[in-house]
Amino acid sequence: MPSLPSGTLDLTTSVPRHYVHKAAQQEVLLTGLEALGDDHFAVSAQWPRSHSFYDVSHGRHDPLLLAETVRQAVPLLSHLGYDAPLGHRQIWDHLTWTMDPAALLCEQAPAGIDMRIRCSDIIRRGTRLGALTMDIELTRDGRPLGSATTRFANQAPAVYARLRGPYADLGYATSRAPEPGTPVEPARVGRDRRRDVVLAATSRPDRFELRTDLGHPVLFDHPVDHAPGMLLLEAARQAAHTVAYPRFPLMTGMDVLFNQYVEYDTPCWIDIEVLPSQLPTHVSSRVTAVQNGVAVFRATVTALQGPLTEAPPA
Repeated sequence: MPSLPSGTLDLTTSVPRHYVHKAAQQEVLLTGLEALGDDHFAVSAQWPRSHSFYDVSHGRHDPLLLAETVRQAVPLLSHLGYDAPLGHRQIWDHLTWTMDPAALLCEQAPAGIDMRIRCSDIIRRGTRLGALTMDIELTRDGRPLGSATTRFANQAPAVYARLRGPYADLGYATSRAPEPGTPVEPARVGRDRRRDVVLAATSRPDRFELRTDLGHPVLFDHPVDHAPGMLLLEAARQAAHTVAYPRFPLMTGMDVLFNQYVEYDTPCWIDIEVLPSQLPTHVSSRVTAVQNGVAVFRATVTALQGPLTEAPPA
């Protein structure tokens, strides 16, 4: 089985960007891969002290760095652990993660992240990977950080083209994207720059329109023919901020289902509902993305209800 050299990569070295489907090398979080046994892997990562989008806030690393770290491990293991050619697509089915907010405190050095990943429910189509589930335990500098479970499908180019129809044509898909709507006030969604806001207001306080800014340097690091999964996770996080504002909710977990591709040419509505929380210190929200009357994405967001904070500048 091919693998990256393990034990020789230090925390200043990231894996080649094409293995994690990134165009910009500086967006790569993963630093190494080691096969520990059959369907058992160790993957290392580094979280920077500052990031252009997933930045430190209130002295803590952005919780969505955990989700992005897991996302990068999906193509890395597909290509290097299960021999999926680089042209194959990995399509998320579901993702669940939870983490200890105490482990997010930003320190003087970048955070060293280690993942122990066990793969199961592996489907092969002929000699090629079809789908698998990853169960992940994460530590930060040797301390427990959190856990995650995700399942994804691996699709060959011909299969992907057949499933996507005309939308598989990148030019066709992106040319149909309208200009993003006017962003809501950044402070309401925990952001300090309008460009990083992925929600536009509607006439309803519990409904927003998804903003797909194809020029965003992180969420759209490279052209894609549908709304990326991390954009939808960010929309869920920002929607959860709106119901907690002006308090600052620190996410501690998500339970996510990706039901259908989210297209650019039809409005995608982000609906938010506050759920009863099991703990008085937490707030839980259900976020549903609706397109053409169909729930294309669902997420339950759990967050630690933080103290009142001054709103960041708009």
